[in-house]
Amino acid sequence: MIEARHLRVLRAVAATGSFSAAGRELGCTQPAVSQQMKALESSVGTPLLVRSGRAMRLTQAGDALVRHAAGILAGLTAAEEEVAAIAGLRAGRVRLVSFPSGSSTLVPTALAALRAAHPGTRVSLEEAEPPESVDKLRDGDCDVALAFRYEDAPGAEEWPDLVVRPLLTDRLVALLPERHRLARADSLAIGELAREPWIAGCPRCRGRLVEVCEAAGFTPRIDFATDDYPAVAGLVGAGLGVAVLPQLAIESVRQRGVRAVTLEPAVRREVVALTLPDLAQVPAVAAMLGQLQRAAAR
Repeated sequence: MIEARHLRVLRAVAATGSFSAAGRELGCTQPAVSQQMKALESSVGTPLLVRSGRAMRLTQAGDALVRHAAGILAGLTAAEEEVAAIAGLRAGRVRLVSFPSGSSTLVPTALAALRAAHPGTRVSLEEAEPPESVDKLRDGDCDVALAFRYEDAPGAEEWPDLVVRPLLTDRLVALLPERHRLARADSLAIGELAREPWIAGCPRCRGRLVEVCEAAGFTPRIDFATDDYPAVAGLVGAGLGVAVLPQLAIESVRQRGVRAVTLEPAVRREVVALTLPDLAQVPAVAAMLGQLQRAAAR
């Protein structure tokens, strides 16, 4: 019989490459990890790991079991949480992963409302941009992922295996130094900024910026790149370039010495909350999804 604790240990060994590193991650000793791996190999009747130099490498059987482990553990979590709710324990846990501008705008309102309605529910928050956040969800490392995808972008993500809750449509805006010649415009076309130095954001947003600029007939000269939105605003405010940021990001930073100007035609991204089908039935996860939708509607 395969035990959930053995699967968690196997995943940790696969991720870290050694028994000792897996032990540190799980808070147990190296011999305890070794013992559990022996028990798991005995249960399945075939080797799951082989030593390769100083690291442990998965066998074909081990690789197959790790691939199935995330779904198995997610299903077990769903079962445990649902049983706890049915038993009237009024407790739960939600592991939330969000991209930074979502963390500073939608998430605080949703978490405050969730805590007020369900004070026994524990929520942890980690930041990651998609697709990393979506990978964490599929790997069983979180319960809800806040993510986004750009409208009409080449290769836009589809999530047929996940539960998708649309939250809002977030429009991109131009961020200009307040003394810029176009700073007082009601709107502008991105082509009007073709000769400007650019300050770019996260790698995914940077890629979308290049696509939009190239569609307008030019390649942006990116002088600075940073994932930190206040840093982007600071660089723009200092007159070092222009930027394009999502409206959510603009709302989350102090705008000193900068002006936000609407882009035409509009460039938008869809912001969504994602979870696994099994986890969507867990009361704490369902409550978190509901509060995120309410926060987005405000």
